[in-house]
Amino acid sequence: MTMNLARRIIGISLGVVLFAGAALAAEPAEVEKFVNARIEIGEMMMNYFKGGERFGEGQRPSSEQMKEMGADINAKLGQLLAKYDLTVEQYRTRSPEVFADDAAVKRYLNEHPDLKQRYEALPLDRMGRGGSTGRGY
Repeated sequence: MTMNLARRIIGISLGVVLFAGAALAAEPAEVEKFVNARIEIGEMMMNYFKGGERFGEGQRPSSEQMKEMGADINAKLGQLLAKYDLTVEQYRTRSPEVFADDAAVKRYLNEHPDLKQRYEALPLDRMGRGGSTGRGY
């Protein structure tokens, strides 16, 4: 039950990061920036909820704890994206268009096998790949 809770929290917390967008061709430098950011965001979130131990066995976080987690996640996300000269809002706005260029993303990942391995290790259903639920980061 704790793992399901963690998955829900990840989905809710980061659901606002990706939105369905129109497909526009992305520049290679932009693809690099957004793919690298997505990998780091995914790894950050997996580590954040690792083991589902944040609230104890089977316990559901209170609304206050949910607010604190949301603020903490947004702060960490802002710091991470700053490394790529992006704000959270810029990432939310532009990432759907960048990742809609599937050929450019695949090309970049194929050129960087180490990053491809990290990218593929991320939870597919939370990353906006493989289910296309619109949730994820």
